[in-house]
Amino acid sequence: MNNNTLYWIWLQKALGEGARIKEIIEDFGSAKALYESNILEWRMSPALVPKQVNRLQSVTLQDAQKIKDECDKNGWQIITYEDEKYPNRLKEIINPPAVLYVDGEFPDVDNEVLIAMVGTRKASDYAIKVTDVMSRGISDCGVVVVSGGALGVDSSAHRGAILSGGRTVAVLGCGLGTNYLLENRALRESIKNNGALVSEFPPYTKPSKYTFPMRNRIISGLSLGVLVVEAGVKSGSLITADFALQQNRDVFAIPCSILSSEFSGTNKLIDDGAYVVTKPLDLLSPYAEMYNLDLSKVKSVQKIMSETADKSANVSESKNKLDFENLDNSRRQRVKNQKQISQLSGNNRLVYESLTDEFTHIDIIKQNCGLSSSAVLSALTALEIADLVESASGKRYRLS
Repeated sequence: MNNNTLYWIWLQKALGEGARIKEIIEDFGSAKALYESNILEWRMSPALVPKQVNRLQSVTLQDAQKIKDECDKNGWQIITYEDEKYPNRLKEIINPPAVLYVDGEFPDVDNEVLIAMVGTRKASDYAIKVTDVMSRGISDCGVVVVSGGALGVDSSAHRGAILSGGRTVAVLGCGLGTNYLLENRALRESIKNNGALVSEFPPYTKPSKYTFPMRNRIISGLSLGVLVVEAGVKSGSLITADFALQQNRDVFAIPCSILSSEFSGTNKLIDDGAYVVTKPLDLLSPYAEMYNLDLSKVKSVQKIMSETADKSANVSESKNKLDFENLDNSRRQRVKNQKQISQLSGNNRLVYESLTDEFTHIDIIKQNCGLSSSAVLSALTALEIADLVESASGKRYRLS
């Protein structure tokens, strides 16, 4: 953090997230120089419109100081447009954020391979597994997985990276500290410990229909390429793909069923020229030489599937069948589960949030929750009946 941090926070708060600051900075030299200019200079500048001049007048450095104090109190980093940590890759886009708020370890973006993975919240089991496989596959080579922290494909992308020992970045459509998407609270904590939560919105900014499309340009801007796994023909994932094209990033897509018209956005991307991805190697090959990636470490889809399977789980063969015929049924079940998760409370929520995608012994679950054996067992039984949890031999449980 540098001495000019307050001026950048002031600029972003005054003009709003997504504002085109490049022309303004070119005209005035810096956020501090802009602040120290007089109103006449603001009005004379071709980079500012009257509405922006009014906004600059309405925000004070005291407003910026409050935001900085809140970040300091919570240990959140503030990375401004002129900081050394601010990625040149992000400065390339049309409207780079003036400020990034970071909880966790922000990667060395310009010297690493970051790949974004996006897709529908109403993901099918097929899409969830494909995302998990791709995320694990590229994480094994040190690639950082970027996504949006939402349910469905986003969550699977983050989890896959974490469970394979890799790093991941979630670009949020709300401010840090916002009480949003409680069912993903445990995942966000894990992302912070294995990468970073990133937002251009000041702390506690609530999400809206405008904030999510706005953050998508940052997801693609940080990344060398964007993989769209499963998406509707009018989805936010396609907005991210559009940003990627505008930013001269690569766009990749997973083929979907030709019978599932509602979620055929990826097939449309392929028709329009997106690179087809059927294995992790497809995502890594374009960047191997420039970033010295060791492609000998890349595992096949079958290898990853074999390593992540647990034959002792009490899961029926039909439930494990990940083919196009089951897309709609699995999507409906997943949406139903997400609603049930959002309504969990008390011990059931505590136990649910202590579980991951990998089987955990009941004694460890008990330690994580701080509950008695009977309370944990009662909650696990309720969660298993609701099809939110799966059991395996040896008193082990995981998220469905």
